[in-house]
Amino acid sequence: MADIFAVATSNLISPAILAFLLGGLAGFLRSDLEIPEAIAKGLSIYLMLAIGLKGGASLAASDAGLSILPGLIAAVVLSFVIPYIAFFLLRLTTGLSTINAAAVSAHYGSVSIVTFVTATQFLTSLDIQYEAYIIAMVALMETPAIVSGLLLARRNGEAGAKAPIFQPEMLREILFNGSIMLLLGGFVIGWMTGEQGLETVAPFFVDPFQGVLCLFLLDMGLVAAHRLRTASSLSPAAIAFGLYMPIIGAVLGGATGFAVGLSAGGTTLLAVLAASASYIAVPAAIRLALPKADPGIFIPLSLGVTFPFNVLIGIPLYAAVIGALYS
Repeated sequence: MADIFAVATSNLISPAILAFLLGGLAGFLRSDLEIPEAIAKGLSIYLMLAIGLKGGASLAASDAGLSILPGLIAAVVLSFVIPYIAFFLLRLTTGLSTINAAAVSAHYGSVSIVTFVTATQFLTSLDIQYEAYIIAMVALMETPAIVSGLLLARRNGEAGAKAPIFQPEMLREILFNGSIMLLLGGFVIGWMTGEQGLETVAPFFVDPFQGVLCLFLLDMGLVAAHRLRTASSLSPAAIAFGLYMPIIGAVLGGATGFAVGLSAGGTTLLAVLAASASYIAVPAAIRLALPKADPGIFIPLSLGVTFPFNVLIGIPLYAAVIGALYS
């Protein structure tokens, strides 16, 4: 327990997390502090491409081969199954309608890429290594959860008995989502050019990474605080779900990582992915597929409740517990 507390404390006093807290404080105090949308988008593009490049270069330097397949398959299965667990808990403990419970469930089976990036930097600060192909797992865990959410809604008569599972517009949102394209594109570029290629862009994509992350998390703190202040549709039971569901997901992700032979760092990242909730790709898809679902529930819950919990408490907690189990 003392080790867990020490790790959590070290994370809370890191510049990136303190920047997030500053943004949250400014948001709650209704300060006029803001990051222009164009700059915030530029920061996001930088982070996604940088993490992809580093992951691809690391994979090129390894000899993983077909040994990565069990992990990739496990990630898909995990993303497909988690929404069913989330749906059961939401229907059991909250007053959410079937369609809103299905929409929320899809978010919790998918992943938050920003949470993942924060976790990778946390592990890096502790000099904990992880498998490079985790980035490919991130991309694969976006879509299965959306399928599960739509199946849950359709099974309960909310999506229409004859409605297609995937509409053309939704397929475009999923397959050509900007964050996923940047991650996978950067991953491929890093893999093709290797460590030598990464060295040529390191002064821009490696050295300033922590500073850019601070600015991005400052903006995320502002956005999260705004979502919480306007989350009038969230009941105490729904907020509680946003706090305990990440722990359930982390347990499932950690057990899956251990089962497929990931390292302690890789297992931690898979636990973080399973504990996170999407607030970028999935909301766009859900708005198209389930227009009757209330975004005033699933966006504040994933971004305003679960995201801060994971960044401030979840990531160091998962890392400490998994590290202790592997030691």
